Amino acid sequence: MTYEQALAYLDTLGKFGINLGLARIEKLLALMGNPERRYRTVHVTGTNGKGSTTAMLAAILCAAGIRTGMYTSPHLSDYTERFVVDGEQISRAEFAAAIAHTRGFVDAMVADGWEHPTEFEVLTAAAFHWFAAAGVEYAVIEVGLGGLLDSTNVVIPAVSVITNVSLEHTDRCGGTVAAIAAHKAGIIKPGTPAVTAARGAALDVIRREADAKGAQLAVLGRDFYAEPAGLDGWRQQVAFVSRRHGDLGRFPVSLLGRHQAENAAVAIMAALVLADGDKRVSRAAIRDGLAGARWPGRFEVVPGRPTVVIDGAHNPAGAAVLRATLDEVFPGRPVVFVLGILADKDVAGVTAALVRAADSVVAVKPLSDRAAEPAAVLRGLAAGSAVAAGTVAEGIDRAREMAGPDGLVCIAGSLYLVGAARDCVIV
Repeated sequence: MTYEQALAYLDTLGKFGINLGLARIEKLLALMGNPERRYRTVHVTGTNGKGSTTAMLAAILCAAGIRTGMYTSPHLSDYTERFVVDGEQISRAEFAAAIAHTRGFVDAMVADGWEHPTEFEVLTAAAFHWFAAAGVEYAVIEVGLGGLLDSTNVVIPAVSVITNVSLEHTDRCGGTVAAIAAHKAGIIKPGTPAVTAARGAALDVIRREADAKGAQLAVLGRDFYAEPAGLDGWRQQVAFVSRRHGDLGRFPVSLLGRHQAENAAVAIMAALVLADGDKRVSRAAIRDGLAGARWPGRFEVVPGRPTVVIDGAHNPAGAAVLRATLDEVFPGRPVVFVLGILADKDVAGVTAALVRAADSVVAVKPLSDRAAEPAAVLRGLAAGSAVAAGTVAEGIDRAREMAGPDGLVCIAGSLYLVGAARDCVIV
């Protein structure tokens, strides 16, 4: 199987849609010899920040000299972004081989009368197989959707991580924060430690689940604390204190924004939990990992004239965080936004959180069948200037012209937009 054939095969699986449940993935992995049991795992979920936290934890483990896999979704430009070992993406040839290997077992289970696995289930099984074949010691696994019934929830992690909880995927996880928190809390396993930054009603649900499963739960704001402690160039300093470990001082964090300080705190606490059983996870490794972590498309600053910021914020909570970070890093500067949002998202909520009267907006259509039309994005905006563009590239060119050489352009609204945008602005 070539890479192109692997993509064509995955494309045929789209007809099976999103079909939550564990029976298919459990059967598939059993046929494959349960590769996910051949290494230790860290399982990460949350409404916002789970990808950044996954990247930071993987970077910490790599800095500790531990061979580490990282599984994330969705990708920005290429499927190979989803499978990473020691900071290196899987090659296209290896990706094709992993998909071909997995397909053989998929065909066998379907021939035996089982329901066909979804695309995400096939990708998850292929990633678990490739990590085992690559000899990883740890894999940091990001949940795809929710947690309880997500395909990744077959792992028995060394630590479970829940970044935060707000309304998302209400059609699949329930219409309240408590219902969504129940799905997130589903990754907590009996007797396995967990770390969270959740608050309010969501934290109540997570705490009850941890108590029911005898899982020790570390909570941001109760058991550990973090505060942004200033910027140092394109890094921020984060001060971290734990009730158990004391004041650990400041850590340089490569990802910007107060929200990333919170994500870094969660990553530090999870790493300290791992350090109880693996002394290689030292404070020096935590420091080096956080300083070097990379997570493309999340407040990614592309220096130049004008300065361009790329961020995958796609819900009101993420948009509010993006706005706060723009104000923190670029105080007082009006922004020209390039916005592309999916129609099944809260379009009005995202634009209300992001756009101010002094800003301008260029609306584009992300590369997705679910994309909202630019006219829907522009409806009701109070921006100083608001226009539509035919393509992502045209939208970015128009935004640069509007901003001028000393201006600020921010591309946001959907990860489906981010991938195309990065291809346009990063040489």
